[in-house]
Amino acid sequence: MDLLLVSQLLTDPYAVKILVATVRAPRCAQDISKQHGIPIAACYRRIKDLERFGLISCTEKRLNQQGKRVCYYISMVKTAQIYFEEGRLKVKFEMKDGSMRLNNGSWKEIELEKRDAPMDVDDDLEEDGKNDDQ
Repeated sequence: MDLLLVSQLLTDPYAVKILVATVRAPRCAQDISKQHGIPIAACYRRIKDLERFGLISCTEKRLNQQGKRVCYYISMVKTAQIYFEEGRLKVKFEMKDGSMRLNNGSWKEIELEKRDAPMDVDDDLEEDGKNDDQ
């Protein structure tokens, strides 16, 4: 598990909103996007990242009015902690099924990656309708 990405994901406002929105009941990306003011593309990217790390899961697929199958996601996380101890980054999860996940990593082992998500600054620029490139 990439500790830097997980820690960024857990501190990303959009990812946190998605986790909170899906704690009690399954929700689709479109509903989460509308209810929490998350641009739809950013919402799908965060959902993909959260799913990749097993923090949310598609529990069911429903047909929408256009006949397309839409995933409804639920959070799998009961608690999450990020902390630094004795030179190591630690991420601890308690999952809803009662299992625990503890991941340790040395700061020296973490390579910074340039990637679109999480914490994509362009998402905020798109939302505001402003872009420095224009």
